[in-house]
Amino acid sequence: MAPLRFAANLDWLFTERPALPERLEAAARAGFRAAEVPGPYGWCPTLLRGAADRAGLDLVLINTPPGDEDKGEKGLGAVPGCQAAFREGLALAVKYAKTLGCPRIHLMAGRLPAGTEQAAMALEMEATFIENLRYAADILAQEDMTGLLEPMNSRITDPRYFLTTPHQAAAILEKVGRPNLRLQLDIFHCQIMDGNLTQNLEMYFPLIGHIQVGQVPGRHEPDSPGEVNFPYLFQLLESLGYEGYVGCEYTPQGEWGWSTGTPAHTGVEPGPQIGAFSPLRAPSNCLVCSCPAPAVPTKWGELRWRPQQLG
Repeated sequence: MAPLRFAANLDWLFTERPALPERLEAAARAGFRAAEVPGPYGWCPTLLRGAADRAGLDLVLINTPPGDEDKGEKGLGAVPGCQAAFREGLALAVKYAKTLGCPRIHLMAGRLPAGTEQAAMALEMEATFIENLRYAADILAQEDMTGLLEPMNSRITDPRYFLTTPHQAAAILEKVGRPNLRLQLDIFHCQIMDGNLTQNLEMYFPLIGHIQVGQVPGRHEPDSPGEVNFPYLFQLLESLGYEGYVGCEYTPQGEWGWSTGTPAHTGVEPGPQIGAFSPLRAPSNCLVCSCPAPAVPTKWGELRWRPQQLG
């Protein structure tokens, strides 16, 4: 059995470092060899790729842009009337993924429109999602990339998110019928919505393209007190032959999470010592967009470089 491979989610880990390139360095110092960068869009992708390469990190997952966060948007994939905006965001995500060398994109479903209810919108939102997923699958196939669907729990995290269970996601994947679309299973969300983790992992294993972890209910590191027996689940994943990454998406109680007493099979080892990164140490002319990269991260969508020039 191959040992599991873990990836640091840099929206959740090392957040005491405001600059995303600094978080990449911190992840490498902690022993990670891979990272999830859900929201890279405030940074020049060439700068991020260079920082990841210097740190020896593979970038394994990004999200599609969430839309207008000031309006409460959290993805547009299933939101009726937003097909054009979804396609625009997908194009930007693909351009980023190509530059970052990232093979997976989480296609965010989004929330129920304000003032609506799940029962009234379910069929229309599912139809919109299926339409957008088929379009996305065709685009991603051209780049040999995988699109991921992640159910998020509606009991603690987001009561208005459309995609909430692996059962719902699996049904949609079956209707879309594209082999390069897969299930992104977050153990935290799955435990809250359904539990029955052993059977769910075994049942949906053929569909799983990525896994994330966080203890329940506090969403802390896997060895913190909580409902989930992660040593058992990690052994189960290894026995099933899981070869993908396990994303560490949790709020750490320590500096970054697991203590030095973590079992060796987690795959996290002491990292290399890397020279300190200065956010201002960016190329004067970006190799991709011919712009100075931002020295500090910005909100998603407030891009300080010209995405239309991203090749």
